Amino acid sequence: MKINKTHKASCHCKAVQFELTLPNGLENPRRCDCSMCRMRGAIAASVNLDGLKITKGADKLTLYQFNTITAKHYFCSVCGIYTHHQRRSNPNQFGFNVACLEGVNPYELKDVPIMDGINHPADR
Repeated sequence: MKINKTHKASCHCKAVQFELTLPNGLENPRRCDCSMCRMRGAIAASVNLDGLKITKGADKLTLYQFNTITAKHYFCSVCGIYTHHQRRSNPNQFGFNVACLEGVNPYELKDVPIMDGINHPADR
């Protein structure tokens, strides 16, 4: 699926808005079966840290960390939507909620692989 190089995204209530630089479009969307991802149910994709820019509502983001306290999971404090996280397996990237992308319906993505987050590489 190709999308614009710079794509707008937001939480449900639009209190948090951000832009993603995706030079090759949406690449490698995935689900994860770790305890956190199983419960939030989002499809995620990745972008380099400099490829995600909060344009509105940085003060509305809430940080959640657990287990090794390495990954940083961000949620809108108003509507509760998971927007993005700094990855534990690659701290030079953000994972982002594909459903937050303007004009993208994650239910239209077919054959989204499930990553083995239960057996995370950083836990070995």
